[in-house]
Amino acid sequence: MNKPTHNGAGQPPTDGVSGAPQRVLDVIEPGSTTGIGSLPHRNARQAVEFALDGYDVPAIPSLPRRSPAESSIAQALVGASGVTLGQYGTVAIDIARLDPEAPVDTEIRRDNFVGFRTFLDVAAERSYDGPVKWQFVGPISVGVALRRAGAPADVAFAVSVKAVSSHLRALSSAVSSALPRSPQLVTLDEPFADGLMSRDFPIAPSEAIDLLSEAMAVLEPEVTVGVHSCGETDVATLLESGPRVLSLPASLRLAPLAGYLDRFLRNGGWIAWGAVATEGPIGVTSSRSWHQLSNVWCELVQRGCDAALLRQQCLLTPECGLGTHSVAVAERLCHSLRDVSRSVRSEAAAAKFVLGA
Repeated sequence: MNKPTHNGAGQPPTDGVSGAPQRVLDVIEPGSTTGIGSLPHRNARQAVEFALDGYDVPAIPSLPRRSPAESSIAQALVGASGVTLGQYGTVAIDIARLDPEAPVDTEIRRDNFVGFRTFLDVAAERSYDGPVKWQFVGPISVGVALRRAGAPADVAFAVSVKAVSSHLRALSSAVSSALPRSPQLVTLDEPFADGLMSRDFPIAPSEAIDLLSEAMAVLEPEVTVGVHSCGETDVATLLESGPRVLSLPASLRLAPLAGYLDRFLRNGGWIAWGAVATEGPIGVTSSRSWHQLSNVWCELVQRGCDAALLRQQCLLTPECGLGTHSVAVAERLCHSLRDVSRSVRSEAAAAKFVLGA
């Protein structure tokens, strides 16, 4: 497979004079908060109001508790030839009908995209014109899901990238139509990429990188694209696919990758730090989350990362989606995230004062 050419972290910003659409990273303040994928709400409008009011950069939610049709794999494979989705989000395939050349039906009026459609409707009602972020499962993970359902590896990943790319085009177009002044940040979620370097992974790392890069190229340069992974994925490999934003939990395991991350930041990339834990005990205050993020940044700086770039080119998110929590816990996590954001911005302001910037 030939790796497609597209703009990654080194893409120059739009000057705002030529008439080209604004780029999302040109209008986002450092330390801004945004969401990751799912929310636990069963009422779509309430979920959308949560997203619009709770984050600096509203994140279009998926609502798997409202309907399993809004699970990430179901959203990616709906409308693909040879794929049948069960009522609980299960995937069944007819191998004889799986065809990577067949068109994908990308109708977003389906039950799979109620959260997405509701967000566009409510945001338009509010005349919202700020940046928006949305997330979609990536072709590596969709290919793994098809492989587990019984498809041969070559067919599984060819169908995967076709289905993902088709839906990305349709959803981005829907956002542009409903919110024409809102620049978009799209992150491709790769939950199954944590096994990418294992010997029994169904495709080679280089092929996986090509698939991810091909999906990103569908949206660029009009849309800013990133990649997200909650697991212990090989970050250096993900960076080879050329994201403009890297979204991952803030963990000390990233310290040995300081060189890769510093290069990514110096080339204009941003990091969306999963600054609030979504697994294990949920803290009542933000102090633990802020302490963890500070420790990670300090360790990266000691290993050569530029401290200013870490602060200036950062977004803050929960570690993963909030769909498995209660609404009350989701609200508490979002409140903690805002507290961490205030700490980040306060530290950045203090650093500028000390440096006389």
